[in-house]
Amino acid sequence: MSTDIAQALKDLANAKALAASATRRLAHAGLTAGHAAYFALLTEDLAQELTRTQVHAAAALRSTGAHKLDQESFQAITDLGPDPSIEEIDEAKGRTTTGRTHFKDAKGLMTGWLDIPRSTAAARLVQADCLLGGVDEAGQPTAPWLPELAAQFQDPNIDPRLVASAAMKLHSVRKDLGEGNAAEVKKQQLQAESAAFLRSEPKSARKHINDLVAQVKAGKRPLKALLDGIGIFKRGMRKGLVEYLFRVLPSQSAYIDAYFANLDNPSTVAGNRQGLKDVDAQFTGEETSGWDDEGSKPDWAKDRPGDEDVEDDPPEEGLNPDAEDPHSQADDHRPEGEDEEHQPEGDSSEPEPASGEWEDLKPERRRLVGFMALLMSERKPNGSPPDQQAGLASSQVSIILDWEKLQRKMEDFAVTSSGILLSPGEARTALCTAGILPVVLNGKSLPLDLGRTQRLFSKAQVRALRAAYRGCSYPGCSMPAQRCEADHLDPWEKGGRTDIKSAVLNCLIHHTARHCGLFQAVKIPGSRPMVLLPPELDPEQKLRVNTYFMTPAEALEAEALAEETTARWRAGLLDVEIAEP
Repeated sequence: MSTDIAQALKDLANAKALAASATRRLAHAGLTAGHAAYFALLTEDLAQELTRTQVHAAAALRSTGAHKLDQESFQAITDLGPDPSIEEIDEAKGRTTTGRTHFKDAKGLMTGWLDIPRSTAAARLVQADCLLGGVDEAGQPTAPWLPELAAQFQDPNIDPRLVASAAMKLHSVRKDLGEGNAAEVKKQQLQAESAAFLRSEPKSARKHINDLVAQVKAGKRPLKALLDGIGIFKRGMRKGLVEYLFRVLPSQSAYIDAYFANLDNPSTVAGNRQGLKDVDAQFTGEETSGWDDEGSKPDWAKDRPGDEDVEDDPPEEGLNPDAEDPHSQADDHRPEGEDEEHQPEGDSSEPEPASGEWEDLKPERRRLVGFMALLMSERKPNGSPPDQQAGLASSQVSIILDWEKLQRKMEDFAVTSSGILLSPGEARTALCTAGILPVVLNGKSLPLDLGRTQRLFSKAQVRALRAAYRGCSYPGCSMPAQRCEADHLDPWEKGGRTDIKSAVLNCLIHHTARHCGLFQAVKIPGSRPMVLLPPELDPEQKLRVNTYFMTPAEALEAEALAEETTARWRAGLLDVEIAEP
């Protein structure tokens, strides 16, 4: 048995040396694109396996009492080096002592000897408790706190990093769950729902698990406690900047998000990149968008050799100073929830200015500029709001009320179009103060079906699509509905109709990707359209739905429907139609 352990440790040492050697060679090699992709794939697989190894190592340090090793043992382990023999490893079993040692516990050993940050060391020990089991006060092993996630942690088909992160999130609410049978039931429900998200849609799992945890914490806090915690707090000067902390209610967050959505859209007056640059210059002292320097001039306006001797020299043929630059739309799409610059089809707004150089205003800075413009805006003498200007956006928040859920007193009966859950009090307040825009998804109150009379979707149709789908259709995409385009599933040029039932919302990236054949939209009788990813991205070839903007309960229901629809489709019990690219 001892020899087996020594051989396993030898294998681990060899693996480290092999990985280091391979990295050195590949870093200086002329890789082809395919080899680079395989390099990245292997690296991520190795990182996933390393996550399991790190948690197992933390559990082993604690269960063996390794922090009580004596000085000679630590020295012997250090002397092993990167390429020890089996015999040398076998001899370095170590010796623990009951006397005073360098480290108080396993966390102290990980921090003081392995140089692991204290927070990381604590997290690994918590993950070990949740996913591998711990040790009680008597030194006896205990079962994992989250047995269902523990099984997923060992599943090679599930990313252990996501499982470990989910375990930390659920562990953070252990005190909020209370004690007794009710607490155990609630814990099992949270664990089952989290496991379902990790299994069905890993891309959105982290977001939904965060929402589950937030619901538990919010449910334990009375309204007075929430109101006592909101506000704008000045945190002081850090690195030459003054920091403020905003804490707001979910309903207030919905207005802020809607305000920022207009600022992030360069096709609106508020999001005009050139105007934002000018507004920003009022605070920073930077040059504005005037053509005071050669760097800010468009190509057609720059001086050319000999121009100083020619009067009224017209621009070269084909260069129209008022023409729209086909390359002017900047792509600000970034992973993990960042926004992307494009205008939903069917909306009427100002054309986008040539952006190029104005995109040095990052989204965070653009939003600050808009916020400052709002604070400094002056009302007209008659009390009416100021004229529209760059950075001064108007917010429009859509709230979807589900009558059936309201009748059943479900928590998620009122949800904003961006997926923010509203409490009954916040929903009542919105009904009293908001301008109500009825959105009819299955009725005749609005002309939602235009047939062949109009190619572009109307504002009423776009509003209905936004309320129904809330965001891009591509699984895991975080682009909200306000930044998406209405996409015909039946090509207009081939006789398709401008009808709600044959439309989806797609962000600019995934709208183009669908028409390039990089994934397929699938029309389902009596249901929302779903997505079929290519085999290289989804070997299981399941029908999928983007649940990013759904509440956890809605997401679980949608995933169950997708599973059922896939099973019926494969069994030949359901006729589906794959939309043309």
